[in-house]
Amino acid sequence: MPEPPFDLTDTRLAAAAWTRVAEPGDRVAGVLRVRLGPGPALEWLWHVRRRSSTPVPPGGVRAEDAVTAADWQKAVDRWGPRLKNLDIRRELGMLDAVGGRLLLPGDDEWPATLADLGERAPAALWVRGNGRLDGARPAAAIVGMRASTRYGETIAAQLAIELAGRGVVVVSGGAYGIDAAAHRGALSANGLTWAVLAGGVDRLYPAGNTRLLEAVMDEGVVLAEPAPGSSPGRHRFLERNRLIAALGRVCVVVEAGWRSGALSTARHAEELLRPVAAVPGPVTSMASAGCHRLLRDRGAVCVTDAADVLELLAPSGEDLAPDRVVQPGLLDGLDPLGARVLDALPVRSGATLASLARAAGLSEREVRAGVGRLELSGHAERSGSGWRRTVRPM
Repeated sequence: MPEPPFDLTDTRLAAAAWTRVAEPGDRVAGVLRVRLGPGPALEWLWHVRRRSSTPVPPGGVRAEDAVTAADWQKAVDRWGPRLKNLDIRRELGMLDAVGGRLLLPGDDEWPATLADLGERAPAALWVRGNGRLDGARPAAAIVGMRASTRYGETIAAQLAIELAGRGVVVVSGGAYGIDAAAHRGALSANGLTWAVLAGGVDRLYPAGNTRLLEAVMDEGVVLAEPAPGSSPGRHRFLERNRLIAALGRVCVVVEAGWRSGALSTARHAEELLRPVAAVPGPVTSMASAGCHRLLRDRGAVCVTDAADVLELLAPSGEDLAPDRVVQPGLLDGLDPLGARVLDALPVRSGATLASLARAAGLSEREVRAGVGRLELSGHAERSGSGWRRTVRPM
């Protein structure tokens, strides 16, 4: 094997190279990087491939890593072919061409919540956009199926509008359907939104959402784990979902079929101990079957509006959730006697104290006291020789 084309001891180059060498979510690669560091890990791999030596890293096989000698062999076998013609400076040049930046764990902008992924955390992130990933704002993941219905898209957009209006970052995957509706909703509220791609950030995918993703980048970010030039394969979408789950403090599934990919995001959120919420849909809609499955079988929280989501985002009592607007009830604020008398009062013609006493099952003395209080509170008014309910209480 030829000599490496770049300095393997350069941490940034080595970390970037790992996004090309190993597939997203490769736990064995994560164990190796945690044990040795990105640069020494890449040096070890290069040495093993060049000399065909036994692929067990320094320190040997550790029980706590849960990686066997056979696992190391398989990992080297799948990583090794990608060392050929590997020059990550090419991908960094592609990133520069689109005005992007590379983030590593430990950088100021690196999102701290990704640490929850442990050994499956990404080696680096490729990022585009004017926003930052290290803000103090809470983030909520809103996900769902691509073949969404108008109902689902309306709910997703409304949730995003209200959450973004409360300063919450909306995280989704940039895809058609629910993802796009969530991003658009956040943008319409002049809020922040992040799109996590399954392929390289140099090729915005899907192409039909290019303008939307460009709008996301105006104030937010588009990010990816695979290096520029990487295609968005199906397995990369599934691994991408773990980043969406980790970036959000809560995961909301708006619409999902029985086997929707959005359910994998919910599963990742469960593993990360994030609250998982689902929006119910019509019982006849297959587009909501996955949401109902989450509610019935996996203990998801039923949410119907942004206030429900905000409660999950602020379980410790942070002031995120707005006061719900509740239409006042007719008997609100009344004592039992006043409520009973008001219930007996007619709306149109006045009723005498005697007839009110019969209707309410009270004495005339009690009715007289009750209507007196109701008149003071604006709930009752005189009508001829009797009393009636005020049409518009003061």
